[in-house]
Amino acid sequence: MAYIDVMEANEQHRDYQRIERALAYLETHRAERPALEEVAAHVGLSPFHLQRIFSRWVGISPKRFLQFLTVDHARRCLDETRSVLEATFDAGLSSPGRLHDLMVAVDAVTPGEYKSRGEGLTVRWGFQDSPFGGCLIGTTDRGVCWLSFPDENERASAVEELRRGFENAEFREDPKGSAKWRTQIFERETGGGTEPLPVLLSGTNFQLKVWEALLRVPAGGLCSYSDLATVMGRPSATRAVASAVAANHIAYLIPCHRVIRSMGTFGQYRWGAARKQAIVGWEQAHHFEALG
Repeated sequence: MAYIDVMEANEQHRDYQRIERALAYLETHRAERPALEEVAAHVGLSPFHLQRIFSRWVGISPKRFLQFLTVDHARRCLDETRSVLEATFDAGLSSPGRLHDLMVAVDAVTPGEYKSRGEGLTVRWGFQDSPFGGCLIGTTDRGVCWLSFPDENERASAVEELRRGFENAEFREDPKGSAKWRTQIFERETGGGTEPLPVLLSGTNFQLKVWEALLRVPAGGLCSYSDLATVMGRPSATRAVASAVAANHIAYLIPCHRVIRSMGTFGQYRWGAARKQAIVGWEQAHHFEALG
């Protein structure tokens, strides 16, 4: 990665950290509806600076951004996405190909490969900055096999978790290689490429079905755990679906962040509730901006 690219990535990471603190503050003070000045003071910025980085990061104002994170808006999105999910499943759409805006192409391990825990695979990994904080990217010759958002002090444990997921694989640290994948993952609309982005899913048959169902949730859309269970033909398996969503080890690309509670609240997220809100808000803003 060129020096200027590193500088831009670091600045983007710092901006995300500021946005994350602002979102966390707004979440805990939602009933008080804090003004821009109050939020800016909490994160140590001037109101003008906070407004500027918000607009640069997401393309709209903080006030407009937060409108996408209200319960009422979330409930409307749940209703709209539910019909989209039903339509795609009724049409019998298969998982490979253009499943959502990122054009993810799925390659799932076979049952035998799953039991072998990565035997014969070479997993290359590296830490990168993303629009949503630092991330760990793991790849094989068959595509992205891991994407997580560990905090700075969780990097060592994040690598260990990756190793446990593919315990019989060979591991190679490859920061340059992961930087190229970072571009393809997070910059699809600005030169990251237009070809389907391959991902290698490794899980039980049930988990694979849940993760593939997640890929049918469109950008800007939200669904509930019960919605996923229903369209999969397993309406009584909501808890099992929730467990499979939580076990997803390819964040963002397999969009588990688009699953919220049926009452319209966002709930927890494996990589932090504020990060979930940031990703959802970012997608919502860009989705509605594209619609005009």
